[in-house]
Amino acid sequence: MSALAICLFSATVVLDVLGQLLFKTGLLRLPAPAAQGWRFLGAIALSPAIVGGVLAYGLEAVLWLAALEHAPLSLLFPLASLSYCGVVVAGWLVLGEAVSPRRWLGTATITLGVVIVTWGGVS
Repeated sequence: MSALAICLFSATVVLDVLGQLLFKTGLLRLPAPAAQGWRFLGAIALSPAIVGGVLAYGLEAVLWLAALEHAPLSLLFPLASLSYCGVVVAGWLVLGEAVSPRRWLGTATITLGVVIVTWGGVS
């Protein structure tokens, strides 16, 4: 995989994790009554964090397409599961979420799976 493909792919993972963090942060900041019906839709549309998350996802989609132009889908898609791992770590570090040992084990298993699937296929 070329340096460009690695950079593009890495940016998609970072943007995916950032988008999830922004979504969660935006929802945590909504006032409680906003979580009902049409008020909810209005509140999320006006939330800078949630709008930022949507923008991060939009940019991620564009960069994902660019990455696909430079590397095989059969290589990139398994690598994309690293976003799940990044969200677990970011939730723990940034949001202070509790992560159970079972969830850490699952995260490590996903990471090991990516290593196995991509072994020798990244270069």
